[in-house]
Formats: sequence, structure tokens, C-alpha cells
Amino acid sequence: MVNLETTYMGLKLKNPLIVGSSGLTHSVENIKEIARFGAGAVVLKSLFEEQINNAASLTLSKHLEANAYPEAEDYIRNYTRENDVAAYLDLIEKSKKEVDIPIIASINCVSNSEWVNFARLIEKAGADALELNVFVLPSNPTVDAVKNESVYFDIAERITKVVNIPVALKISHYFSSLAQMVIKLSWTGIKGIVLFNRFYSPDIDIEHLEIKSSNVFSSPSDIATSLRWVAMLSSRVHCDLAASTGVHDGNGLIKQLLAGAHAVQVASVLYKKGFQEIETILDTLAGWMERKNYSNIKDFVGKMSVEEAKNPAAYERVQFMKHFSGIE
Repeated sequence: MVNLETTYMGLKLKNPLIVGSSGLTHSVENIKEIARFGAGAVVLKSLFEEQINNAASLTLSKHLEANAYPEAEDYIRNYTRENDVAAYLDLIEKSKKEVDIPIIASINCVSNSEWVNFARLIEKAGADALELNVFVLPSNPTVDAVKNESVYFDIAERITKVVNIPVALKISHYFSSLAQMVIKLSWTGIKGIVLFNRFYSPDIDIEHLEIKSSNVFSSPSDIATSLRWVAMLSSRVHCDLAASTGVHDGNGLIKQLLAGAHAVQVASVLYKKGFQEIETILDTLAGWMERKNYSNIKDFVGKMSVEEAKNPAAYERVQFMKHFSGIE
């Protein structure tokens, strides 16, 4: 029998498979199913800064008379905000009572301000860790890269000062110097970095001339980006790395572990195939370990990272080799 136990951000996991933040992780019933099928941990659906603020604004727009009374406006904003947060805290508390796997809360944040107060409440509710999904779209031409990137450090600094539970940053690969950025972030006191977040992608409906979303779910080919960077950074950072996006089967999980990930998040495949796919993915991992005579996860994590691979230059290649250039 192989041992699938591992650790991530100091948390003991019975296996490295984590169900990532999504609509699937927004109810106690689903979280119980996730645990029943064997996941090592679960990241709750993100609590959005903008979601809370927009909810308050929507309430106000439906009660225009409130605008005549500043006290009423403050009451509505605070009531809406507190109820959104209360529902989230309730989800944490109830989930902790129902399952024995780590519950990781999630905040989708774009600043270092109000949500910090939510983090204290999340810790008090019993969350085992906190994942901060951060993405600053570098679309403002008047804001330079240094200022955009400072947001990530400001968030990491503020949040690690106010909570004692382990904190992870889930980031994108849109940085001019990604390797340097990840290494510097790993020095801030956070315990994990998740590579990479998946965000809203716009598309255009040419018939109705409307903007719509596209590529809601990842595909297996999406694994390439995170695989490359996990392999290149896993031996250089000062915190744990988790891989995300593009893992749709057990082979994908194994690849990310070989690259150096301490844990691997899945979501899209569960939308497509159901929670039972968790068992299938873990069975594939266990079967592969038996065939390769690995008794523990630690026996092979990082075996194919840049530090350990026989051909590390393959991760650095960004152009197709000459004999591929004629493919059409």
C-alpha cells in the first residue's frame, strides 16, 4: 500500500488533491461529497470585495429614499455587507463540523483595505487557512509595473500581520519578471503560492453585439503554463507551491507533483465529470506510485523540477525547434 499523505502550508493532508475555489465549493452538501470522495482539502468559493460592495449598492438602488437619509444609507451598506460575510462564516463553521479535511477560505481581493477585517472573522470562524486570489489587471497606461506589483506585497504584508492561520497567494503569470516576483513574494511570510489563478475572459457575440464570457472551464492543454513555472520555481521559493488550472486527470496530478508542487487544485474536471472523479484521479496516482515503487509522496515530489531534471533546459525553451517549423 502506498501512502498519499503530504503537507501543504503546514497543513496535514491525506493526499495532495485539493478541490479549488468555485461554485462547487459554496455549500455544505457539496463539501461533504468532496470529502466523501477523498479530496485532501477544499478551498471555499471566494468572497469578493466587489461582490460585497455591489450588493450594498444594489440594495440602495432599490430603496432610493435611503439617499435622503445618510444614516439609512450607512445602515443598508453595513447590513448587506455583514449578511454576506455572515453567510460565508456560517459556511466555514458548518463545514468544519461536517468534514475532517482542511477548510481553506478564499478572498478575491484587488486592494489591501476592507477585506482585511473579513480575514480576522474568517480565522475566528475556524478556517484552517486562507487563500487570497489576487489579480491586478495592468490595463492603466498611467500606472507602472512597480506600482501594480506593490499591491501584491501590500496585501501579503497586511494580511500576515492580522491572522495566524497560513496564508497563500493565488496569482497569475502576467508579470514582466515572474520568477523574481514569485521568489520575492515567498519571502513575505505567506506559506503558499498557487500557480495560477483563472479569471474572467471576455468574448464578443457578433450577432447581438454584446460582450460575453468565454473559456469558463480549463482544458487539459492549459496545464503547460503552470507545469513549466512550478518546475522552474519549486526549488527556489521559500514557501510551498500549489499547481492550478489544466489538471483533468491523475496523470496531470502526477506531472505537477513531479514538477515540484506540494498540492494540486482541480475544479473544471469536477464540473464535467462529477465529484466521483476525485476517486479516479487518486486511484491513478496510487497505481502509478505502486508501479514505480514509490511508497510516499515525498519520494518523487520535485523529481522532474529544473533542479533535478536531466534536461532542465527544456523548461526554458519558448520557441519550437527547427523540425517543427514546417507544421501547418
